Amino acid sequence: MTRRQQYAVCIKNRGYPASLEVRKIYRLLSDPAAERRKQVRVIDESDEDYLYPATYFLPIELPQGVSRIFSRRSA
Repeated sequence: MTRRQQYAVCIKNRGYPASLEVRKIYRLLSDPAAERRKQVRVIDESDEDYLYPATYFLPIELPQGVSRIFSRRSA
């Protein structure tokens, strides 16, 4: 069984204007330790994963076809 990618829309970027764009969709990575600290691990504008406050994002469900497109790396 393949695990479905998780995504969230950024709703706040206070303190991180160069790393996060409000209203942009970001891919989330599973990080149970971060979740316990009310944080999420996000692939941000640097194309690297970093921890951010969970309150800066709202999780969203993407249709499977859209999720496939988002999961492809840019050429």
